[in-house]
Amino acid sequence: MLAAGGGRRLGGRPKALLTHRGRPLVEHAVGVLRGAGCEVVHVVLGAAADAVRERAELPGCVLVDNPEWAEGMGSSLRAGLASLAADPHGVDAALVLLVDQPGIGVEAVSRVRAAYGSRDSLAAASYDGERGHPVLFGAGHWAGIEEKAVGDRGARDYLAAHRDAITPVDCSDVAEPYDIDTEADLAHLE
Repeated sequence: MLAAGGGRRLGGRPKALLTHRGRPLVEHAVGVLRGAGCEVVHVVLGAAADAVRERAELPGCVLVDNPEWAEGMGSSLRAGLASLAADPHGVDAALVLLVDQPGIGVEAVSRVRAAYGSRDSLAAASYDGERGHPVLFGAGHWAGIEEKAVGDRGARDYLAAHRDAITPVDCSDVAEPYDIDTEADLAHLE
């Protein structure tokens, strides 16, 4: 899970610590991943990493520091994939969920997770025909994704180059893919 952004459009408030349903967004996202059957959860932290560690309860998660978080989502994705590659559990795929999308719940994550077939799998949630999150990357794609993950584009360029290999997973009926990016978006939090 990626939770490293600085929240600059929110006045510098770390998104991971915004409250949703009585707990920080980072805890909510971990709960969604666990509810969908993800046993190994790596949380990439950047801005306000110390505050997240202090305030959020993340038992059993691997907390990954990304000191280069200001470069954008690409650096967080690279840090997360590198951490997964070193995980002693022998992880075969990464399922990426963004901390600022609380409208994506267990059902959507479960559907995308179920699209895993091999280390060569690529799958992404789709909403009304548009690719969104969560996204599943089989380990066979990690090196290529890390190479292309720069700035705020994350895996976008890699996925565009491998469009035909992506299994779309319709989640339009079970999730809302809005982002918490601006003050107005805070209305989505409960």
